[in-house]
Amino acid sequence: MFSLSKPCGALKLAVMALCMGTCSVASAAQDPLRSFDPLYYPYPAQRNVVYGSRGMVATSNPLAAQAGLEVLKKGGNAVDAAIATAAALTVVEPTSNGIGSDNFSILWVNGKMYGINGSGRSPKAMNLDVFKGEKKISTLGWKAVTVPAAPKTWAVLAKKFGKLPLSESLAPAISYARDGFTVQPTVAQFWNLRGPMYIAQKDPQFQGWKDTFSKNGKLPKAGELWKLPDHARTLELIGKTNAEAFYTGEIAKKIVEFSKATGGYITAEDLAAVDPEWVEPLSVNYHGYDVWELPPNGQGITALMALNILNGYHFDHRGPETAHVQIEAMKLAFADTLKYVADPRVSKVPVKEMLSTEYAAKRRALITDKAQQPVAGDFKQSGTVYLCTADGEGNMVSFIQSNYGGFGSGVVVPGTGISLNNRGCSFSLDPKHPNAVAPEKRPYNTIIPGFVTKDGKAVGPFGVMGGFMQPQGHVQVLMNCIDFGMNPQQALDAPRWQWMRDKKVVVEGSYPVEDLRKLERMGHDISYDTLAGDFGRGEIIWRMEDGTLAGGTESRTDGCVATW
Repeated sequence: MFSLSKPCGALKLAVMALCMGTCSVASAAQDPLRSFDPLYYPYPAQRNVVYGSRGMVATSNPLAAQAGLEVLKKGGNAVDAAIATAAALTVVEPTSNGIGSDNFSILWVNGKMYGINGSGRSPKAMNLDVFKGEKKISTLGWKAVTVPAAPKTWAVLAKKFGKLPLSESLAPAISYARDGFTVQPTVAQFWNLRGPMYIAQKDPQFQGWKDTFSKNGKLPKAGELWKLPDHARTLELIGKTNAEAFYTGEIAKKIVEFSKATGGYITAEDLAAVDPEWVEPLSVNYHGYDVWELPPNGQGITALMALNILNGYHFDHRGPETAHVQIEAMKLAFADTLKYVADPRVSKVPVKEMLSTEYAAKRRALITDKAQQPVAGDFKQSGTVYLCTADGEGNMVSFIQSNYGGFGSGVVVPGTGISLNNRGCSFSLDPKHPNAVAPEKRPYNTIIPGFVTKDGKAVGPFGVMGGFMQPQGHVQVLMNCIDFGMNPQQALDAPRWQWMRDKKVVVEGSYPVEDLRKLERMGHDISYDTLAGDFGRGEIIWRMEDGTLAGGTESRTDGCVATW
């Protein structure tokens, strides 16, 4: 027999291994205090709402949140903080976005709302003939790349609304890139999950990725100090020239030369033509609150259409009947947006009709107590970062930035750190589809920032990143707050579902089993998904009635609310 109070050596090692979530017996030389698994959390944990008054930044990475807070403390406003945070995320979370990204934002500045579409267009040389004989657009390589608009959007926002020069807002990101940053657990997880795919590519267009994001084929571990000196130099040039170096100067020359050398399509003319577009946000009133999204080419209209349908119901609990109606409303909304949403400068998108209460009533009438099967596309995973900021003057920003699929196309311009997006793979190859690929056209874009107002006053920004999960996350998180009275952190922590296609719905492991059994009886094809990132990553900041701030952050990632 042995005593549990004094376990033998072998048992002690076995217990240690189980506590660490490993399958192998731990080495006697291992340091138990510094050899833990940073992604293993078998016990329930609680995050509280974070309050502040002078400023707040909520994002998926604590280092990026600190970058935004640093800029606020230097005298910057919520716009400067959003730029600083977004730039920092291109360094500390390259698994989801980069300097070659798209971005969108909704801004509440000096008591007024603004929207900006910072998504890129296809190169002038891109057309259907490029894909002759192909059934779909690959997620890897130059054919998936749209012309990056993120750096220009930072510059435009800084000039119009910022209190600090762009160079000062980019300074924290430059410091992280040059001096090094510690890789956070979720970032390390996705770096190692997706990295081997890029390393395996043999074409010269992918060599820049290997040189930038791996060291002799090795990828970073959680907690490892990592430096990105090429990012630092590029961000420095962007800051000093208000992004002109990226679009007409030194950086532009490098992009164009690499494009020519490796079969790319981006030209100097394409880069010089980049011009982020100021747009009017769209809204619907949902149970007393005005919910705002940006217009197409983004898919924010999907969330608004679903909320319009759900407006006809009264919800008092989060049971299976509620989830059923939510899922059916999302299906109906997606069936329309996947058919009609495209670049409105090229194709007519019937926005007014899609958001009319009459149309919502017609769609609502189609919902029964059984799962239905609308026509919609097959959804793909993606890589995106969402952040929101607020300052003590009443300004607030909802900001989202993305390379689309993880690191994006895998094309990294040598010596620059610029990982180019693969948003172009969202185009259709059907010449009759509104979203068909064409020159100088924006594709259907999944990234959507959200905002809430009430009686003409800002309540605050919210968002949930994650490809086609985004409008579904918007609806679930917002209803958690409006219909079920949850605080921002509770609303984000609540278990989520994601409709995939047909009647297939995936749910998180924490979803109540009895609810799932009822949903199955209603005709839904339910399965579990254990990868937390598949259910999006959200952030919320609400301005309370006394002017203070309340924030929640995503528990499914390395989320952080920084405030003062």
